[in-house]
Amino acid sequence: MRVDVISIFPEYFAPLDVSLMGKARDRGILDIHLHQLRDWTHDVHRTVDDTPYGGGPGMVMKPEVWGEAIDVVIAEALAGAADAAGPSVPGAGEARAGLGVPGEAGDEAAHEGLLLPRMIVPTPSGRPFTQEVALEYAKEPWLLFAPARYEGIDSRVMAEYGSRLRVDEVSIGDYVLAGGEAAVLVMVEAVGRLLPGVLGNAASVADDSFAPGAMENLLEGPVYTKPPSWRGHDVPEILLSGHHGKIARWRRDEALRRTAAKRPELLARLDPEGLDKRDRQVLDEIRGRADTSGG
Repeated sequence: MRVDVISIFPEYFAPLDVSLMGKARDRGILDIHLHQLRDWTHDVHRTVDDTPYGGGPGMVMKPEVWGEAIDVVIAEALAGAADAAGPSVPGAGEARAGLGVPGEAGDEAAHEGLLLPRMIVPTPSGRPFTQEVALEYAKEPWLLFAPARYEGIDSRVMAEYGSRLRVDEVSIGDYVLAGGEAAVLVMVEAVGRLLPGVLGNAASVADDSFAPGAMENLLEGPVYTKPPSWRGHDVPEILLSGHHGKIARWRRDEALRRTAAKRPELLARLDPEGLDKRDRQVLDEIRGRADTSGG
């Protein structure tokens, strides 16, 4: 997967050089390119923002700087891919030209099958970033992140590129950060760990909280390792039994209990058709305790 990030703080992404993401980069699984937005400014102060139309506090990031940056980053990446693949790559020249001519050659190249990036703009006003979205992004060959600062990016940028690329405005939570870089780090790691070859045990993602399937809309239950007893706290006997079926059932029960305790609103999203007899029994027990404590 190729990932491009355009930011006024490219140094913010140093954590992507360590741990799983660093190893994924070393192995060529994750190809990350960082770009300094100010490289596309043309004044002595390297200005990327201006006052908002209509008044109000804060500053808004200028569309012409972002437009030039996005055009060049995509064009150079396409040129590099075309050079590497040779003349058999369909529509490479047309796609590069199309970046500056919306709706003409760029569309033609897309129809010929040349892949363009999926552009992701972190913003508190975007769609929620979830495990489902991370899985969706993990299927993409190329992601382009545009993290904003100040009051955000001029909305015309999203309108402009929304006509030529798939553009997602995405929120990692109901809170506001000083900038979108931290959100990009969150999303890149959430997506990157899902890529084949990144995790030591690829099957472990199936047991993640919110993973599609049995864990969808559930939190993962408690986990334990050696020693079996520590400061008077013992590992549940069932986990020492070696009975895989009973262990799986215990983990499912604990996931239901933890979800009820910490994120009760998620229980309403569970598909009734996906609940077995034991699931319903556990949920009834949880509801019974809640009614007793409430009464």
